[in-house]
Amino acid sequence: MPASRNAVIVEDDPDTRDLIQLILTQSGFTTVLADDSDSAIEAIREHEPLLTTLDINIPGIDGFAVAKRVREFSRTYMIIITSLTEEIDIVRGFEAGADDYLVKPFRPRELRARADAMLRRVAFAAESERVSPDASGPDPAVPQPESWAAVAARELRDHLAVGIDGVAETPAPVAETHEPARGSTTTSAVRPTLPLEPAPSDQVLRFGALTFDPAGGGAGLGGRRLDLTSAEAEILHSLMRTGRRVRSKADLVLTLRGQQYVTSHFVNEADKRAVDGHVAGLRRKLGDDDATRYIETVRGVGYRMATEPG
Repeated sequence: MPASRNAVIVEDDPDTRDLIQLILTQSGFTTVLADDSDSAIEAIREHEPLLTTLDINIPGIDGFAVAKRVREFSRTYMIIITSLTEEIDIVRGFEAGADDYLVKPFRPRELRARADAMLRRVAFAAESERVSPDASGPDPAVPQPESWAAVAARELRDHLAVGIDGVAETPAPVAETHEPARGSTTTSAVRPTLPLEPAPSDQVLRFGALTFDPAGGGAGLGGRRLDLTSAEAEILHSLMRTGRRVRSKADLVLTLRGQQYVTSHFVNEADKRAVDGHVAGLRRKLGDDDATRYIETVRGVGYRMATEPG
């Protein structure tokens, strides 16, 4: 991960480009601008940005194709910012390699919050590598944690109103005879493979042939390492930790942002469709396309791990 905090903005509309540049500059980024596909790929290759915002309808090849090419050489955190709102477009974006998806017109503070949340995750991952006994090589340069505390405080003051409902991380114990949620195809007679209580965050998780190692940062299936996006990996880790507990889409949105509180204003329908897109890509990589083997949909609510691995 490059030490410099660069951001590449790929947008052909001058007004939108200026707005994104202003927001990211306020978050401490040095921005590089690109208004077509060729200059976008060249800028990302040259500047190795931490963050890239990508429009879909740009001159040259479209943003989906740009994302696929970029993923051949870069792990930049990629946010697609577009006016395309259909589910198929969101799924295509994530399958092309995007980490987040934001629909125009967007609220400036929302993009700022997403960028800041990404930076907190980068800082946390770098700190975890630094303190890991297995880590090798020089410590990556990371932003000073004090600045993120200040940013988090500003976010809370700006975005969180009085009377927010907290999202509990640790649920109360649930009996095995609990009636399944509406829309679930499982029955209460089968013993869940994963625990109902969340596992420790650093524990290696196993679910049949599926494994997830938080310390190593990788998921595997049948001994084969899975090539997951950062968002897919976070969702899989979160679901495997909580097992049969149903995770709402809003809860998973906040997990991806590194946040703990939810309001109807801050988690919108586009955010929830983005989670659907992440889960669709994750299921495809797990072989869950035709039959539920690992991740189960609870209709109208969210997702959880299946009763037992297929």
